[in-house]
Amino acid sequence: MSHSHDNHDSCCSSKAHPEPKHQHHNHSHGEGDEHDHDHGGDPSAFQTYLPAIVTLAMLLIGIAFDNFFKVPAFQTIRPYWYILAYLPVGLPVLREVWETFKAKAFFTEFSLMSIATIGAFAIGEYPEGVAVMLFYTIGELFQMAAVNRAKRNISALLDVRADVAHVLRNGKYEDVNPEKVAIGETIQVKAGEKIALDGEMLSEKSSFNTAALTGESKPKTISKGDSVLAGMLNLDKVIEIKVTKAFADSALSRILEMVQNATARKAKTELFIRKFAKVYTPIVFFLALALVTVPILILGSEYHFQTWLYRALVFLVISCPCALVISIPLGYFGGIGAASANGILFKGSNFLELITKLDTVVMDKTGTLTKGVFKVQKIESTINEKEFLSYLTAVEAKSTHPIAKAIVDYADGAELHPATNLEEIAGMGLKGTVNGKTVLAGNAKLLRKFNIPPDLSIQDIEESIVVLAVDGQYVGYVLIADEIKEDAAAAVKQLHENGVKQVVMLSGDKTSIVKKVAGQLSIDQYYGDLLPEDKVANLEKIKRDKTKVIAFVGDGINDTPVLAISDIGIAMGAMGSDAAIETADVVIQTDQPSKIATAIKIGKATKNVVIQNIVLAFAVKALVLILGAGGLATMWEAVFADVGVALLAILNAVRIQKMKF
Repeated sequence: MSHSHDNHDSCCSSKAHPEPKHQHHNHSHGEGDEHDHDHGGDPSAFQTYLPAIVTLAMLLIGIAFDNFFKVPAFQTIRPYWYILAYLPVGLPVLREVWETFKAKAFFTEFSLMSIATIGAFAIGEYPEGVAVMLFYTIGELFQMAAVNRAKRNISALLDVRADVAHVLRNGKYEDVNPEKVAIGETIQVKAGEKIALDGEMLSEKSSFNTAALTGESKPKTISKGDSVLAGMLNLDKVIEIKVTKAFADSALSRILEMVQNATARKAKTELFIRKFAKVYTPIVFFLALALVTVPILILGSEYHFQTWLYRALVFLVISCPCALVISIPLGYFGGIGAASANGILFKGSNFLELITKLDTVVMDKTGTLTKGVFKVQKIESTINEKEFLSYLTAVEAKSTHPIAKAIVDYADGAELHPATNLEEIAGMGLKGTVNGKTVLAGNAKLLRKFNIPPDLSIQDIEESIVVLAVDGQYVGYVLIADEIKEDAAAAVKQLHENGVKQVVMLSGDKTSIVKKVAGQLSIDQYYGDLLPEDKVANLEKIKRDKTKVIAFVGDGINDTPVLAISDIGIAMGAMGSDAAIETADVVIQTDQPSKIATAIKIGKATKNVVIQNIVLAFAVKALVLILGAGGLATMWEAVFADVGVALLAILNAVRIQKMKF
């Protein structure tokens, strides 16, 4: 995972300390990788910190001989000692100056630091010259450690792909690279192993840890015929899975790709700072030049070149835009990492910024606010409930309709006698013989077809019902409804609390059902009986108000057009369709609508940290710049204004990842 941006306008590229020779990077292309090497892969490796340690030790020894021991022999070798102390941290930066000059980028943080430190040597301020470059390098190391920490946070959650799949070939299981497993093949997953590819469960059932995909550690039970995803951890027993997707198309691979590409989409603040740094750096250089030359015209014979050169060098060090150019991308990177840890995937830091301005959330109903799973809610019958269920289950048992499945699941195998002579009556229901009796199960139209008068009370029922008749007599109905998600009401409440003025629900379901759900969840507006094109028309109508920032939340293929035209498309990722996940800008891996409010909170926390860093950097730099130009600030204050503020900004940016949302 990397921040892709112009290297010559990044302040603290990790090149300011030695890298392995085989990893030479040319800056001449302008667009490069900000953190594309980890110094041997281990950010805590001793060799990474060795140059800074050597320079620090030599600087402290030099200062001790200068101020305490007063050894005459040291005064002879003093310039050479400090030059040697400078080289471990200075050479990599000088090399970068050469690379950026070749790319015709003359005003960079590398050239600012090089001019300031070499200038300090030229006027005999050796310890200051070494100190500036040393602290600059320490700032680089802090930045690298912070970025690696953010990377590890994301990798620990997401990079859990299995290295091997046990594939059934020629009657036995072979260990195969998951990338070489074909769709339709059967794989075996043992207890404690990760699933290598997306597939369909062939075994009866097992329990899985889905934390890698959802951020939730609560085990999930998956039964035969249901989908399982790569990255899930099998907790229970040996299972078999039929592969339904190639390795590259698996949910986990797509998630990793999303997070890896997220940093390429920059937030407006981030883009502004990059442009600002390109303009700001040459201005600073010419102001420093003016600070050396203009006083000649004013002071005449009283002008002292060395004094004004020193002030100009101090000015250069103070004005390096490190704190801004480091901490802002790092802040957004931290926000993306914090969101990933909460099961929320942002496809770019631009969406992390935009979500803070969200004032209208438009939501699909089924699969977003409801579970998308039908459940028996109520049974009304004129006969014994157990007997009623046995008749109903007998005829529904062979049907694949979701409502039939809900009835069979509810009855839990209560079928007493299997149905015979079973026939489906299109658009109405089923007819069969159970224990010698003719049984009808379906909608009210089915009863009318066979001239059976239903109970008049069923006409007022808004939800889906299945009526039952036995031997020409109406005996009752079962009410079926899609369950509202446990956190749906809390989600709507939290959205209102987090600045969302209007929550709208669009659904293809019956308006009467949509109205009822909207009432239960305190939704501001609702529309039912909508086709996919009607959803688009409704959203476009809301979009006519250009002041609104609109998010659409959905999960199905039919939601794809609306996800595409909204300002922020949010997909329910655990059970959502591939098309919805691909089209969306934000993916909620837990399928919990309350995570939308969490995403807004993370966006706001990230924005606050970024603003704090901008204010801190500008305020401190402005103050010390004024002091420096007036000769009241030395190189040591300059180092604080540059590296000290950068370190504070980095620590502030890292704070996002420790926050609880």
